[in-house]
Amino acid sequence: MSLVLGERALHVNGDLQTARRWFDAAYRQAEQSGDPIALALAALGLGGRWAREHRTSAESEQVRTRQSRALSLLDPSSPPALRLRVRLQGEDDYRNGTHDGILRLLREARDSGDPLAVAEALNLAHHCLLGPEHAALRRELAGELIGLAVVTERRSDLLMGLMWRTVDLFLAADPHAERCLEELRELLREHGDLAVGYVLNAIEVMLAVRAGRFDEAERLAGECFERGVKAGDLDATGWLGGQLGAVRWFQGRAAELLPGLRDLASSPTLSPVDNSYLAGLALVAAVAGDHRLAAGHLARVRGRDLAELPRSSSWLVSMYFVAETAHLLQDAGTAARAYALLSPYAGLPVIGSLGVVCFGSVEHPLGMAALTTGDLDLAVRHLRAAVQANLALGHWPAAALSRCRLGQTLALRDGPRDGAARAELAAAAREARDLGMALPGVVGSAAGRAGEARRTCRFLRDGRHWRIELGGRVAVADHSVGMGHLAALVAHPGREILAADLAAGTWSQEGEGSSAQPVLDDLARDSYRERLTQLQAEIDELEEMNDLERASALRLEREWLVAELAAATGIGGRARPFAGGEERARIAVGKAIRRALARIAGVDPVIGEELRASVHTGLRCCYRPR
Repeated sequence: MSLVLGERALHVNGDLQTARRWFDAAYRQAEQSGDPIALALAALGLGGRWAREHRTSAESEQVRTRQSRALSLLDPSSPPALRLRVRLQGEDDYRNGTHDGILRLLREARDSGDPLAVAEALNLAHHCLLGPEHAALRRELAGELIGLAVVTERRSDLLMGLMWRTVDLFLAADPHAERCLEELRELLREHGDLAVGYVLNAIEVMLAVRAGRFDEAERLAGECFERGVKAGDLDATGWLGGQLGAVRWFQGRAAELLPGLRDLASSPTLSPVDNSYLAGLALVAAVAGDHRLAAGHLARVRGRDLAELPRSSSWLVSMYFVAETAHLLQDAGTAARAYALLSPYAGLPVIGSLGVVCFGSVEHPLGMAALTTGDLDLAVRHLRAAVQANLALGHWPAAALSRCRLGQTLALRDGPRDGAARAELAAAAREARDLGMALPGVVGSAAGRAGEARRTCRFLRDGRHWRIELGGRVAVADHSVGMGHLAALVAHPGREILAADLAAGTWSQEGEGSSAQPVLDDLARDSYRERLTQLQAEIDELEEMNDLERASALRLEREWLVAELAAATGIGGRARPFAGGEERARIAVGKAIRRALARIAGVDPVIGEELRASVHTGLRCCYRPR
C-alpha cells in the first residue's frame, strides 16, 4: 500500500515531500518482508523526479546506499535493476558535471525495450545536459519523453516532457516559448502537479521581471516559494534568493542583498554544480564597495581556470556575474577569459536553472568584458546587439541597462558630448525612470580612470531628479534645494563655498558673493521663459503628430521650469532675494543638505554614508572625498 501511495504522490500529484515519506515507509516494509522487487521500487521512488533531489551530503548518501543495496539483491538483467543503474549513473553524472554515462545507459534502456527505464533515463539525461552547448540534444530528449508518455501511461512523463520542452525554448530565446508555456498551463488546469506547477510559477516570476513589473515579481516570488515548500522542493530557498536577486539587480539595489547572500551561498541545499550564488556574492560585494571581499570570492569562482567551471544550468548566470564583477574591479585578465568562454553563446539569453531568472542577452556580459579590457569598439558592437536582443526578449530592464552601458561606452570612446552617446543615455534614463530602476555609473575602461570614479561622487540633473554616482553605484533622488547645494559642492571637490552664496545661488569662482543677490538673475529668468515658450511649441507639435511619449517627456521639463521660476520670483515677478545674514544662511543650508543626505541614504545607504562623511557644512561648506 505504501508503494502505491508513494507512486501516486510522485507521478500523479507531483508531491515530492509526501512521496518521500511513503517510499521511506515502503522501503522499511520491504526490508522486513525480504521482498527485493518492492525494495528496488521503493529505492527508485526515493530518488524522486529530479537529479540530486536530496541535497545534503547525509541525505543523498543514505538514499544512494539504499539504492545500491537494492540493486545488489536483483538479477542484473531485470528491468528494476536497469532502472536503478540509470538512477545511480544519472546522479553521478549530475554531481560531476558530466553526461557520457547517462547517455550510454539511455542507449541501453532503449535497447532493452523497457519504457519506464527509457523515460527515467531521458529525464535524468536532460538534467545533466543543461549547459548552453546542448540545446539541440535537449530538444530531442524532450520530444522523445513526450511521445513515450503514451506508452508508460504515466501523466508525469507527459508533464515532465512538456515542461522540459518549455524550458528549452526559453533557454534558446525561441519567440514561441510562451505558446508551449500556455500548453503546459492548460494541462495543469486539468489536474494539478505540484512539482511541475512550481517550475511554471518560477517562469512566471521571470516573465514579470522581464516586463519590469518588479512589485508583481516580488509578490509572485513569494507565492512561488510557498508552492515549492508545499511540493517539498529543496530548491525553494535558492530559487527565491535568485528571483529577489534579479529584481534588486535591475532596481539598482543589489548591495542590499549582501547579508542574506553570504548565508545562501554556503547553503547545503544548493546544487553541487551551482556556482552562481558564489559569483553573485562577488558581484554584490563589488557593488557595495567591498572590493577585497569581491576579489576573494571572484578568485574562488575562477579557481585554477575559469574554463573548469561546470557547464550547468546556472553557468551563464555565473559568467554574467563574473563579467560584471571583473568590470567593477577592473580585472582585465578575468574579463578577457570570460569573454573567450562566453563568445560561442552570444545569441542566447542568460537564464538560470529551469527559467528561474533571466538577466538578458549574453551580448551584454560580452560587451562589459570588452569594455573592461579596453576594446571600446568591440564593446559598442556587443552592447548595441544586447539592446536589440533584449528588446526581442521583451526584457525591458535588461534593455535599459544595456542601453545605459552603450551610452557610457560611446561617451568614453567618442567624448561625453557625442550625440549618439547622449541620445542613448537619455533614452536609458527615461526607460529606467518608467521602470523604477537606478542605472549604474561609469567605472571606466582603464584602472586609473576607474580609481578616479571610485574616489569622487557625481551629481547629474535629469528634470526633477538627480542621479548620484559613486564607484559604480547609482542612486536616483528627487530634486530639492539641498540636492542643488550638494551638486554645487560635489562639482568642486576640496573647494570651500560660503553657505550664503549657496543659499542665494550666487557663489563665484573666487568663493565671494552676497546673500542679497537674487536666486535667479534677469538673464537666467529670461532664458527660462524663452525655453518655456519653445517647449510649449514643441509639445503642441508632438501632440499633433500623436507622439505622446516625447511630448510627455518635454511636459515634465516644462513643469520643472515653471516650478523653478515660481520659487525664484516674488510678488509681481520680482526677483526674490535670500533674506538674512550669514548665520541664517548657515542654518538653512545645513538643514537643506542634511535632508538631501537623508533622502540619498534612503535610496542607497552606501552613497549616503560616504557623502555624510565627506560633505562638511557651516559658514563655509565643502566636499572632501575620502
